[in-house]
Amino acid sequence: MASERWALILGASSGFGAACSRALADAGFNIFGAHFDLKMTLPRALAVKADIEAKGRQAIFFNKNIADDRNRAEIIAKIQEYFASVGGGTIEIVLHSVAFGNLKPFITDKPEDAVDRKAIEMTLDVMASSLVYWTQDLVRANLLTRGAKVFSMTSAGSHRVISGYGPVSAAKAALEAYTRQLSLELTTRGIAVNTFQAGVTDTPALRMIPGHEKAVAQVQQMHPDGRLTQPEDVARILVALADPKLDWMTGTVIRVDGGEDNW
Repeated sequence: MASERWALILGASSGFGAACSRALADAGFNIFGAHFDLKMTLPRALAVKADIEAKGRQAIFFNKNIADDRNRAEIIAKIQEYFASVGGGTIEIVLHSVAFGNLKPFITDKPEDAVDRKAIEMTLDVMASSLVYWTQDLVRANLLTRGAKVFSMTSAGSHRVISGYGPVSAAKAALEAYTRQLSLELTTRGIAVNTFQAGVTDTPALRMIPGHEKAVAQVQQMHPDGRLTQPEDVARILVALADPKLDWMTGTVIRVDGGEDNW
């Protein structure tokens, strides 16, 4: 039905995307979920989908690489087809939670051990530029209208040096720049664009970063509450900001880190 509330989660099968999918379902949202999982990790996506449906919500999932232009076009066409079949509808919330990038250093003794042009460009495309392309196409398809909100996931790496994080750090900085520019250009349409900066969070993406154990131990030792940020911390904030009355926040980095970035 056209009156139903829908969210689109890019990266719905794990980490922040999974937690936000479940929390939004609790809050009354149906979920379009895009994820890219092979046989080994596919059960994660199926579990998220099952949890959403167990809450009485619809879950329409697409197992495709969201950074591919053809896949993006296909997913958006499928969403349009669904809304046409039920008499209309739009997407209220978009979350871009895509973590796939190269973690090689810039400078090494052996050139083959360093990140190369292709890897840097891939990281920027997947983790940052894809936000622009998805937002452009969703607006053009009239799936994002006045009152819609677009969110993404940045990190302190956008402005802090972290060993082995160079390409991803650059992508996060670009993501924040894209957030500001998109918010400016979409303000007259009534569409807000913001990005969450979570603290160190134990997700599959974090475990891919070389030396992540040291960062985890440091936060646990230094944080007054003695814990890491959890995906559910971000999910609760996202649900709160999904309130249609909260419509005057855009172009910002929203820190959800328990004060971690102050240290």
